[in-house]
Formats: sequence, structure tokens, C-alpha cells
Amino acid sequence: MMEALIAQIEKAKPLFEKISRNIYLRAIRDGFISAMPVILFSSIFLLIAYVPNVFGFTWSKSIEDALMKPYQYTMGIVALLVAGTTAKSLTDSYNRRLENTKQINFISTMLASICGFLFLASDSIKEGGFASEFLGTKGLLTAFLSAFVTVIIYNICVKKNVTIKMPEEVPPNISQVFKDIIPFALVILVLYGFDLLSRAALGSNVAHAIIKFFAPLFTAADGYVGISIIFGAFALFWFVGIHGPSIVEPAIAAITYANIETNYQLLSSGAHADKIITSGTQMFIATMGGTGATLVVPFMFMWLAKSKRNKAIGRASVVPTFFGVNEPILFGAPLVLNPVFFIPFILAPIANVWIFKIFVDLVGMHSFSVNLPWTTPAPLGIVMGTGLGVWSFILAITLVIVDIIIYYPFLRVYDRQIVEEEISGLNQSENLQDKVKENFDTSKADSIISSSNNNETQEYDEEQSNNDLSNDEAKNVLVLCAGGGTSGLLANALNKAAKEFGAHVTAAAGSYGAHMDIMKDYDLIVLAPQVASNYEDIKQDVDRLGLKLAKTEGAEYIKLTRDGKGALEFVKNQFNN
Repeated sequence: MMEALIAQIEKAKPLFEKISRNIYLRAIRDGFISAMPVILFSSIFLLIAYVPNVFGFTWSKSIEDALMKPYQYTMGIVALLVAGTTAKSLTDSYNRRLENTKQINFISTMLASICGFLFLASDSIKEGGFASEFLGTKGLLTAFLSAFVTVIIYNICVKKNVTIKMPEEVPPNISQVFKDIIPFALVILVLYGFDLLSRAALGSNVAHAIIKFFAPLFTAADGYVGISIIFGAFALFWFVGIHGPSIVEPAIAAITYANIETNYQLLSSGAHADKIITSGTQMFIATMGGTGATLVVPFMFMWLAKSKRNKAIGRASVVPTFFGVNEPILFGAPLVLNPVFFIPFILAPIANVWIFKIFVDLVGMHSFSVNLPWTTPAPLGIVMGTGLGVWSFILAITLVIVDIIIYYPFLRVYDRQIVEEEISGLNQSENLQDKVKENFDTSKADSIISSSNNNETQEYDEEQSNNDLSNDEAKNVLVLCAGGGTSGLLANALNKAAKEFGAHVTAAAGSYGAHMDIMKDYDLIVLAPQVASNYEDIKQDVDRLGLKLAKTEGAEYIKLTRDGKGALEFVKNQFNN
């Protein structure tokens, strides 16, 4: 029965994959990734300003205002920034479809989108300046609207050659300015028209009208049925081989970050922070230890399984899963596409968010009011993200216990199957493993499991290796992550090792979303774990430029940042493949 259900779900896979590759959903996702340094940076000041309140210490009003100023000028204008980054990402997608000689100017679309967003989201103030209520997370939906309208208009103008043509003698940079005047003007006029229409019909700006229109949907989504559908979808899509975040995250991105802001406002005013759908709920509650809420599973494999194979997979998966990288257990067990684990894989995330909602609604625990990096271990993310309250510790322990209870009977069934295979000498699970490999890229997970199970360190001739590294042709490597911080760890390790071993490798760090204009200067692009899901998107660009591309997973990436020589070998292997 379970196999038949999974087969039916798999039939819809092509449709869901098409949705996940929609350029507008990708633009929202990549726009947020580009703005992630701002989002994470701003959260530092929230922690400093309000965590001491838990321990009975309160900053004076002047110090609190000083601490919150960096937050207000970063997260407080995040929608303004996302209007630009989303337009940039969507421009890149359209440019891939256009001729190289007829490309949309992304600088112009970013400027037009930001200006247009201000028309839709801000109100003038007689004393000077303008109202900024919707420049932060409340204006994110409006930011997307501005970006989409902007790039669509630019695309039409470029394709139809609607422009001011200049003589050939005019320098290209000056000529480009005149080419952009008409589409820029059309964007402003169209969005200004939206503003006038909204004020005439509804008596408010577009941003306020959008919030009011979607308010019932947001309220319904925060209920038990809503959170079950949203966070269950992450696991359901991933179980059958579809990258769930590519579909679900863009759909809920605006509400997750708006709710973080709302919770912060409630918390700072002394009220109860009760909004459930947040980035923290997704990363540390529903996907506790990775999609499927698998934090406890490697430990159960390691300590409770009788199968030697399952014990080995558990040992190999513990550390990566603790930091949210659960591919080794997903593909090694496997959990995905495995009928035995279908129910717990979908049920555990839903049970987690239901329990979290009970703690928030009935017990009085605060919800998430801070954005934290996704690699933060889930129990720590729960405690820090909800303000270090006593109930947050109790919740983390409760979720671990509940997930063990949910997974335990299914693990026992699966473990008995594998034990029988080991006794009989038959490997009936090979077909399932082959099916997983057909639907997922399991190479990195295989590498982690293999290296973990190998107790012998491979010896090689140091002198010969050094010579190999120093004799290689000079290579430039660009490491990309969400904000340029994580990528700096590997770039620094490569540069240090290159100097030590005389290798002709130069590495630089960058953030995904700001890479398009600098890629051409590099020979190899390496994606850090946070942005590895963008592999297929960026591959189109590197193939066009004739570059090499590699993606990494959590444990592998951490190992490379600590082993400079291994990092150099990793780079060398990319060119040998």
C-alpha cells in the first residue's frame, strides 16, 4: 500500500520539478540569499539588546536605542534591499534566454525596482522624509511585485528594441544610459499608476493593500492545518526526490521574515511573541537535524540498530546531521524513497511544529524573534532563537523524545530487514539504493560515509604531492556562500596552503547572487553547503563561460577548511574530472 502511494506521488514529480525551477520562485529565493548577510547581521543586535532581559537585566533606553540603530538601518530596510536583489536575480534568468548582444542591464533594473518599490510602499511626511513602516519585512511582498514588474517591462523593451538609439561614435557606457531611459520611465509610470489606483480605490498605498489582502491567508497558515501543510510539504517533496525548499520557501518567505519582525516587536514591547511560521520554525523545529526532522535518527541507528551496516551509517551521519546536513542518513540508510520511513519522515516535522505551537499558544513560550544561520545545531537554535527561556530548553528535550518515539518502531522494522539480508547474504535493498541514486545526487553523502568508515589514513609521498601541486597551471578559485563569511574560511585555507606548498592557486570569497559579474575572472566556482542547492542554476552560467563548478556538503566543507592541502587536492581533482 505504501509503495503504491509513493508511486502515485512520484508521478507528479515532473510537475513539481517544473515549479521548483520557475524563474520567479528562484528570483525570490536568490533575492533572499543575497540579502542574508543583512538579515543575520541585524539579528546580532537583537540578541545583545533583548537576551539580557531573560536574566532580569534591562538596558537603559539610550543604550537600547543605540544597540537597535544598526538593526533599524539593516533589517528595517530589508524590503528595499530585496526589491533590488530580486530584480537582479530575475534579470540574470531573463538574460540567459536572450542573445549575448541584447542583454538587460541589471544595474538599471535594480535601480528601477528600488525606486518603484518606494512609490508602492512609502508615504510622504510633511515635516520631511517619508514613512518607513513598509520598508522592512512588511513590504517584502511589495518588493517582489516591484521586481517582477520591472524586469518584465525591461525584457519587453529589450526584445522589441524599444530604446533611444545613439550614433555608433557614442561610447558604449554613455549609449547604455540612453538605452535604459525608456524602460526605466515605463517602470516608474506603471508602478506609480498602481500607487494612484490603490489610493483612489482603497485609500492606502499598495504595500498596505497587499498586507490587508493576504492577512486572512497568513492567519489561516498560522493554524494547525496551515502549518501541517506547509512544513509537511518540505518533507513530502524531498522524500520523492524533489528539492522541497525550492517550491515552499519562496511561497512563505515573506511571512516567515515578517513574523520574525512581528515577534521582535511584540517581545520588545513586553507582549507575547506568538507568530509560529518563522525561519527558525522551519530550520530548527520542522527540519530539526535536516528535512524529515532526522536529528535523532543517526543516534538511533548507531545505538539501537543490530545491523552492522546500519550502525556504520549511523556513526558516519551523526556529526553532519547535528549541523543540519543530513544527506548521509537520507541517502545512506536510505530514508528517502524508502516505504518503511514514509510515515515518520512526514509525521515527525508536523508533530514538531504542532508541539511547538502548543508551547507557544498554551504554555506561553515565546516564538522565534531572531534569525540564526541554518547550520546552528537545532537544540541550540531553538534555545537562542526563542530568547533563552526555560521553556525553550524543555521544548528541545521534548522534541527529541517525541521524534525518537515516532521513528523507533519504523527503525526496528527496517533494521530487522537489513539484519535478515546480512544473515542470508542477499542484498535486497540494492534496488532501493539504485532508485535513490537515480533521483538524488548522492556522491557527497557516499564520500562522507566512505571516509568515516575508513579507519586507515591514506599515505602518500609528501614530496611528490608537493611537486604535483607546485607544477600545476595557475588557477583562480571563487568560493560562494550565502553572505561571503563561510566562503572566506575555504578561500583563506586555499590561499594559505598555496603559499605553503608553492601551488599556483588563488582563491577569493563571495556571496551567491553577487557573483554574475565576477565569475568570468575565475577558473573554478565552489559552492558552499548553504548555496549548493543552486548548482543546476549556476551551471548554465559556468558552462557558457567554460568554467568548472563544484558543490560541497557540510562535513566535507568543514574538513576542507581545516585541511589546506586537502583543499588544494580538491581543487586539482575538479580539473582532472
